[in-house]
Amino acid sequence: MTASSASMGEQPIFSTKAHVFHIDPKTKRSWIPASSQAVSVSFFYDSSRNLYRIISVEGTKAVINSTITPNMTFTKTSQKFGQWSDIRANTVYGLGFGSEPDLNKFIEKFQEVKEATRLAAQKAGNNGVAAVRPPEGEAGGGGDPASLHGGGSPKHQQAAKASLPQTTAEAQLRYENDRLKLALAQSSANAKKWEVELQTLKNNNGRLTCALQESTANVEEWKRQLQALKEENAAMRARMLDLEAGGAPDAQELRRELAALRSRVELLDRENKQKDKVRA
Repeated sequence: MTASSASMGEQPIFSTKAHVFHIDPKTKRSWIPASSQAVSVSFFYDSSRNLYRIISVEGTKAVINSTITPNMTFTKTSQKFGQWSDIRANTVYGLGFGSEPDLNKFIEKFQEVKEATRLAAQKAGNNGVAAVRPPEGEAGGGGDPASLHGGGSPKHQQAAKASLPQTTAEAQLRYENDRLKLALAQSSANAKKWEVELQTLKNNNGRLTCALQESTANVEEWKRQLQALKEENAAMRARMLDLEAGGAPDAQELRRELAALRSRVELLDRENKQKDKVRA
């Protein structure tokens, strides 16, 4: 089974979404993005060869084509990032997941498939049949270096380990740094938005303060007018009493003026009370 056959309808046994990275073949210390976005990463079983593969395709390009072997190890380097080395493909694959649960599910499936591969190899060995492995050139790289050095001598194992990155801390920091830059840019945009909203609130508060001060001044003016009218009312009442006592002919006219004045005072009093309620 190849990556092209996997993408043509063969059903995977497990799929997830992740950003794919390859180790830099020159430095062996930094990661090179292999996918432009999160892509499907799937486990496939090749029944004809009794092999398990991890395959990921973006467009027409296979960004992962890794045959799982019993000695492979998937290493979780952070909450959302993990890696494994494929000696046959002569590279190290890195996966950046959207969440830690997604990474943990992938690790669980990796261990499950790795164990199935180990049992199959053990069974083949007990039957006196060599364990089946993919033909050279089909795993996306050169032949197995172990087959060229006596089946994996300690000297060869040390050389193979030396070709792997000494540490993934720098690569992981770069990956997380890109995410932090995006979060910082979003935070800066939000801060600018909040600054504009705060200024708008300050402007609105200033207008409300001016309106309140103007309303207070109007209320004070109405109170002065009301007091003046009350005093005028009292003076006219006293004058009317004097006129009635003297029998003046214009007492009736004065009563009408007084009644009109009372109505005006009552109206102003009601308006003043309404304004007080609005202020409260």
